[in-house]
Amino acid sequence: MQLIECVPNFSEGRNLSIIKQITDEIENSEGVRLLDVDPGADTNRTVVTFVGEPERVIDAAFKAIVKATELIDLRNHSGAHARMGATDVCPLVPVSNISMEETSIWAEKLAERVGRDLQIPIFLYENSAKLNHRSNLAEIRSGEFEGMADKILLPQWKPDFGPQLQHKSAGSTAIGARQFLIAYNINLNSMDRKIATDIALDIREKGRFKRDENGKVIRDDSGKIIMKPGKLKACKAVGWYIDEYKQAQISMNLVDFTITPPHIAFEECRKQARKRGVRVTGSELVGLIPLESILEIGNFYLNEQQRSQGVPENEVINIAVKSLGLDEISDFNPKEKIIEYQINPEFGELASSSIYGFANELSTNSPAPGGGSVSALMGSMGVALSAMVANLSIGKKGFEQKYNAMNSLAVNAQELKKDLLQLIDKDTDSFNVVMEAFRLPKKTDEQKLERNSAIQKATKTATMIPFQILEKCILGLDLAFQSAKEGNPNSITDAGVAGEALMAGARGAFLNVKINLKDIEDTHFINELTNKGNKLIENGKEKLIAIRLQVESILNAE
Repeated sequence: MQLIECVPNFSEGRNLSIIKQITDEIENSEGVRLLDVDPGADTNRTVVTFVGEPERVIDAAFKAIVKATELIDLRNHSGAHARMGATDVCPLVPVSNISMEETSIWAEKLAERVGRDLQIPIFLYENSAKLNHRSNLAEIRSGEFEGMADKILLPQWKPDFGPQLQHKSAGSTAIGARQFLIAYNINLNSMDRKIATDIALDIREKGRFKRDENGKVIRDDSGKIIMKPGKLKACKAVGWYIDEYKQAQISMNLVDFTITPPHIAFEECRKQARKRGVRVTGSELVGLIPLESILEIGNFYLNEQQRSQGVPENEVINIAVKSLGLDEISDFNPKEKIIEYQINPEFGELASSSIYGFANELSTNSPAPGGGSVSALMGSMGVALSAMVANLSIGKKGFEQKYNAMNSLAVNAQELKKDLLQLIDKDTDSFNVVMEAFRLPKKTDEQKLERNSAIQKATKTATMIPFQILEKCILGLDLAFQSAKEGNPNSITDAGVAGEALMAGARGAFLNVKINLKDIEDTHFINELTNKGNKLIENGKEKLIAIRLQVESILNAE
């Protein structure tokens, strides 16, 4: 399934009734999911985020733009944020199984429809821009609503779609495909907007006017002002004062977080603030952040503190939140602010349940969850123990030189633990798909053929889940051996239990593979998985023997 994200910015952040009427258009649209609504009273702007399949998304976006055009009149609008339209900007962002080029095509379809049906001038920007000087939103929006009426009449600013005449109340709109943008504000312990602006000019990629020793602006031979680039690439920034917070902020758009991630921007602002006698007190995210980015932030600060990065994902996220002060102004709920957590929960129902609840569900007369899910659970417990041994070694006297090795062990164990936990529900889900295939009608010869084909396909899938559990448990045995050999000897029995649990998980998973293979007609598939499985089990036996010997050697040495 192709998924795109849409992040329209509407020029209304105070009237909650108007905002709700706009977002209702999105919520009531079939096939899309509203992820976030972030209004700002001082900026008088609301950032909305929703996702879905491309055609569904542009339909929902169009409906929201129609409603915003009806309800927002820019002739009566003011706020701290620059704006040129009731729907100021409407970017589309590729999320999964879709390229930037394909996303641009959908952006153009939306732009053409809005321009034609609503008679609003539309400028294509970012990756959709047809002209180089229109790729940057700030260049398009320069002059804002008040100046656009005259600007739009210039040949170089003729809209890509819609009339060459500004809509009297809704202004103009920029639509385009772009990379994921992180809207990020950094708080200062000052109410002075000028300080925030001065810092913004020093950090943003565009920079500030270059001046000579007398403070005079320097121009090139053609009379164009020369700019002095700022510190941070892929960063747009302004300074403003937010009366709601009684604070000045440096407001940024990090247009490519792989080039300038939030923590690098945060640290640079801290440095710039100290030069000016002020202090960064925290920061806020406007809209959502990718999981990849917030984990990078957390791992950066864990590494700075020489602490293990191989801790549960929620702990890494908590370190990121506390390090950047993302909860200074308002609560930071990862389930609401991280895009992946909004689209798909991290774990399924079984993996998220309590031990008590899982054991109770397991003990009923339902065939699922069963041995496959239990095998995945045993494997996850084994690698969790390996991570524990590594984390109990980091920071201990005598293990200073092993920080990198133990940190790497803990990180790898946490990743494998997450994979195995997710397989708990996948095993049960795949079994349910097989049962659904068996329930298909079989009255006619054609129905019988379709039913058998569905059963074979579903059974193969259901077989590959425990096979993945088997593979991952065998991989986990390497981590258990490393924890036994190099980890804190006080935790040697934990490393031993890790090995035993992982091998039990591997054997259990292979039993599930074997019973599923009995219902499969493809002999090549059967032989291939049987041979691979037997080799993995033999390999696992050898690894377990090595773990046991290592455990016994340390126990006997005591």
